[in-house]
Formats: sequence, C-alpha cells, structure tokens
Amino acid sequence: MSIQVEATPNPNAMKFTSDKMIFEGNGSISVLPGQTSEYDILNELMTLEGVDNVFGFQHFITINKKMDVEWDELTNNVKEVIAKYGY
Repeated sequence: MSIQVEATPNPNAMKFTSDKMIFEGNGSISVLPGQTSEYDILNELMTLEGVDNVFGFQHFITINKKMDVEWDELTNNVKEVIAKYGY
C-alpha cells in the first residue's frame, strides 16, 4: 500500500493518491463542513484539525485545509487515516 502526495495548483489543497481503488464508480464525492458522507474514511478525515473539506474520486482524495494550518503536520495525519482504512 502506498500513498502518493501531490501538490495542486491550489496551495490549500493536496491530492493523496492510492494504488488501490478507494471509491468505485464514476461519481465523485465531496464533503463540506457540517456534512457527512456514506464513506467513513471521508467523515474521519473531516474530523482532523485543520481540514476544511474533502473530495474523493476512484483512487484519490483531495484535502482542502483551512488557511491558518500548515501542511507538515496535517499531511501525516491524513496519511495515517488513509492507511488505517487499508489504502
């Protein structure tokens, strides 16, 4: 299991890509503050300190962070949650 972390054009967003399928089908999933999803992994990511919203599609999850949060600590926390779900 391997997670690749990639910067995006948005400095407040990072893309976390798995070598395994996370979300089946051709639909994307977004979770905004105050919302929940049918996917526990997205709901747990939303509980991390500093996460503003999440977006998932097939092999990847994009995390949008709050403006006052640094990526250093948040990246490790996101990777831990993703690994906990076996990706």
